[in-house]
Amino acid sequence: MMKLALASLLAGSAAAFAPAPMAKTSSAMNAFTAEDFPGALAPMGFFDPLGFAAKADLKTLKRYREAEVTHGRVAMLAVLGFLVGEAVEGSAFLFDGQISGPAITHFTQVPDGWDALIITFIGAAEAQRAQIGWVDPADASYDQPGLLRDDYYPGDIGFDPLGLRPEDPEELNLMITKELQNGRLAMLAAAGFLAQEAVDGKGILEHFSS
Repeated sequence: MMKLALASLLAGSAAAFAPAPMAKTSSAMNAFTAEDFPGALAPMGFFDPLGFAAKADLKTLKRYREAEVTHGRVAMLAVLGFLVGEAVEGSAFLFDGQISGPAITHFTQVPDGWDALIITFIGAAEAQRAQIGWVDPADASYDQPGLLRDDYYPGDIGFDPLGLRPEDPEELNLMITKELQNGRLAMLAAAGFLAQEAVDGKGILEHFSS
């Protein structure tokens, strides 16, 4: 059941942990270079062992960061979905509590029709994100697919209902770094959860309790 809840949450994942509401991007937010990337921490510093950043221009770097922060947000929601979904299996109010077992099997147990609704929610969220951050394909060169707007800071889609965005640039960079680090950890955790459950067919919480 909670796999459905997770998938619904994924529809808003692009906005769920956004660091800043953005009407106009500040000059500090536009200062986006490999040398001053938020997210570079000791002892690794700016970690780019394969040299992707060295081969990329500013527009490509922004696309890389957009992909990283978005995948991190999805992964954070996925980790929560794994743990919560398995914790309430068999006792949730949706679908008469019939969905159970490892979290990777929950989605396939959702009744027919709900998958289309989930995909619709995800598509709507992604379309909104694209309208905010992406150049209209009709206005972009054929050799620059997925081009981001010049005034768009990666991940800043204007979602900050609690007003957490700091005004001070240094504090803002610190908050962005925290989000990135949590997202990176969540991507590793989600990948580990998926692999572990696929290998032995046991839920993550079952592993914790065994």
